[in-house]
Amino acid sequence: MAHGPYTHVSMSIDPGQRPRIGISFYASITRARARVLESGRPYLVLESDEADVTVSTTGAGPVTADDLEIARQIFNAAARYLADCERIHAEHAQASDSAA
Repeated sequence: MAHGPYTHVSMSIDPGQRPRIGISFYASITRARARVLESGRPYLVLESDEADVTVSTTGAGPVTADDLEIARQIFNAAARYLADCERIHAEHAQASDSAA
């Protein structure tokens, strides 16, 4: 089964609720970057050929304690994702070597 890359975007609009947008990258993310604007506001961007996701401070204002907590959660989740990808890749490579 071939797994071609794609990006899935969904939007839910329910009466009395705030709209909700979901973006799932099942494509190569072409770039992940973090910078600080001249105004002093940090931001994080994940980009693919189909979509960009930008994360920055609350209301595009000064860094709050909540912003710090979200940044820590992003860091920890990314570290876990990296560790899982490395482990699964190594297991796959080992299985391929054993089959050869």
